[in-house]
Amino acid sequence: MAVAYAQINPANLRWARERAQLSEAALAKKLRVEEQKLIAWELGQARVTFKQAQDFAKQTLIPFGYLFLNIQPVENLPIPDLRTIDNEHNPRPSAELIKMVHTIIERQEWYKDYLRQEQRLDRNPYLGRFTSQQPASAIVADMRNVLHIPTHPERGSWEDYYRDLIKKIEDIGILVMRQGDLGHYTKPLNVKEFRGFALFDPLAPIIFINQADAPSARLFTLIHELAHIWIGQSGVSDAKPNTNRAEEVLCNAIAAEFLVPAGEFLTYWQALPDWQLNLPVLEAIFHVSRWVLARRALTLQKITQQQYQNYIDSVQRDHRDRERTDGGPTYYRTHKVQVSERFAKALVSETLSGRVLLRDAGKLLDMAPSKIQRFATELGI
Repeated sequence: MAVAYAQINPANLRWARERAQLSEAALAKKLRVEEQKLIAWELGQARVTFKQAQDFAKQTLIPFGYLFLNIQPVENLPIPDLRTIDNEHNPRPSAELIKMVHTIIERQEWYKDYLRQEQRLDRNPYLGRFTSQQPASAIVADMRNVLHIPTHPERGSWEDYYRDLIKKIEDIGILVMRQGDLGHYTKPLNVKEFRGFALFDPLAPIIFINQADAPSARLFTLIHELAHIWIGQSGVSDAKPNTNRAEEVLCNAIAAEFLVPAGEFLTYWQALPDWQLNLPVLEAIFHVSRWVLARRALTLQKITQQQYQNYIDSVQRDHRDRERTDGGPTYYRTHKVQVSERFAKALVSETLSGRVLLRDAGKLLDMAPSKIQRFATELGI
């Protein structure tokens, strides 16, 4: 049988590799070819089979068709880029970030159609009443009222609070999805690049949280992205305290006041020789993570930027050390968290009823179709 070669543009091979931030050696290893062969492909000195081209596209996270274009594609994020990295607005997004945003948009489109066709819904009644021009205090009050959340919990850990908040947010029709990578054998999503993003839609809004971040940081990201949904705005965020973007300043203020009201915080804060001695006491009062409390101390000018950064660096180091030793939950339980339990139940139920093909469900869930039946058991379907 004759070998089928792909008539690709060799220049796009190098573009795709560099876009994915992979060296020749690293990509050659992923493709299981000699490094010199990969270099020959990029130089147009060796032909590429269709199977090799498809593997190349998969490993570099690009649509297969991009390899055939006469000119290199110009890519932009499909939602507003609100990040600031090294004082640069709209830094070039990584291949992983672009892929993740497109994946969540695909899930949102399916869920939106499901709500319209199966649930006969046309919009979320809790959203669309606030804009970025309104004060943070009014938005915080409305969020608390809709979610039935007190000023702060009276008992439980911050982990309990985090789980409870996600449940209440999903109960009002806002999906929460969380991933730390694009699947097995892929590198973690870069926390320095983004901590989360919000996909606003009047019917099917979604919050995405970068699960590669330290657990104690995710609580703030959750409410920051919820604030974006509340003011009807999509966007990718790094949620930095020192941002000068108006939308990010507002959402930071909303998240801070929602989790740790300034008046109460200032009442309990003490001028101690070691500022970190405040954290156990404040954690017991507000039931939020110490990362959130350190951030609040920074914004209320109780600690310096350097003190805050030193503390956050230590939290991140501890998180990385624990991840190397912890076994973690099962595959199916992890997946339930990643794709949103509410979304997963809707999609798997539709699949088991025959209204969605197993192949299509597997693609949306990023799961082998053969595993969906067992996943249904984990979901209680």
